Amino acid sequence: ENGLMAYRLENVPLAVHKEAKLLLFQGMQGFENLSCLDRVSAAQLTISLSTEEHNQTIPRQARPQTWHVIYADRYTCQEEELAGVQEDVGFQLTMLNPDSAGNPTDHFSAEEAGLHSFFFLLILAYFVASCIYMQPLWQALYKGGPMHTVLKVLSTALFLQGLSVLLNYIHMAKYARDGVGTPLMGNLAEFCDMVAQVQMLYMLLSLCMGWTLSRGRKSQIKPLQWDSSPTSTALAVGGVVTQGALLIWEQFEDTEHHSYHGYHSVPGLLLMVLRVSLTLVLASVLYQIISAERSTLKRDFYLSFAKVITIGVILCQSISVVILYRLFLSRSLYWEVSSLSSVTLPITMSRSQRGRY
Repeated sequence: ENGLMAYRLENVPLAVHKEAKLLLFQGMQGFENLSCLDRVSAAQLTISLSTEEHNQTIPRQARPQTWHVIYADRYTCQEEELAGVQEDVGFQLTMLNPDSAGNPTDHFSAEEAGLHSFFFLLILAYFVASCIYMQPLWQALYKGGPMHTVLKVLSTALFLQGLSVLLNYIHMAKYARDGVGTPLMGNLAEFCDMVAQVQMLYMLLSLCMGWTLSRGRKSQIKPLQWDSSPTSTALAVGGVVTQGALLIWEQFEDTEHHSYHGYHSVPGLLLMVLRVSLTLVLASVLYQIISAERSTLKRDFYLSFAKVITIGVILCQSISVVILYRLFLSRSLYWEVSSLSSVTLPITMSRSQRGRY
């Protein structure tokens, strides 16, 4: 399939008078050592700027190539100074890559190919998951219980992730038609995704640090609840504030706003270091919890929790949140029964008292 390059001239007579043209190059090795005339003659493709609008087909390449475009006219290689002031030729240039179907008018670059379809399938997956889990989730939230706080956090994070996907899809759908899209939708999608990430991080740090730092003094009657100790709260808030600051810094550093980033900037690299460090900390904490836990059911729960978090980091956050829903809902009844069994009932008799009868 061929690519497409389109230009629009602002002043056609001026461009014709100056014999304006566009020179396209692929390899720029040794370009600086060539003379002006050699550079003009070395162009692989020359496009004359002689009409108001023109679409130029770019020949198909065996593998992806980078095209360099240089403007030239009849005065480009003249060494003597030009008499009088020469007006510049204004033009607008658009280069379009073909998609898998050979259509170059979708306006998606190579790294964005398939995003439109991906977000559509993701929205469909969110809709199907909502239809399946909405009723049991609402019942669990209405009933309360030891998992109530965690389920509320997961619900908010999943809602923000779904909203981010919807806003991205709207932006991509408009971008596929006009090549501009709706930048406001893209920025809102980034914001929702950032808030969801920060909220999930706070939940993980609060749960894991709460389980570890206050294991000896936390009441076993209230498992899986936010820990109120100053140490764990400070660690959770510190991690959240640091990640939030780096995310905002990265948004300002990246001129092309989108929900995915290459992490080539300083805040992006610091964000990667922070996430790797937090991953190691959480893995160490979960290992300590699993090693010290005597209950087989609780140990299985912690192992499942660790596996789901790994899926969220490596594969897909959305899938991991849905699996966490099932995990917490399935274990909620066990935690309630376990909490009830640890309470001393009023009618319980000790062995010494029973020995008297």
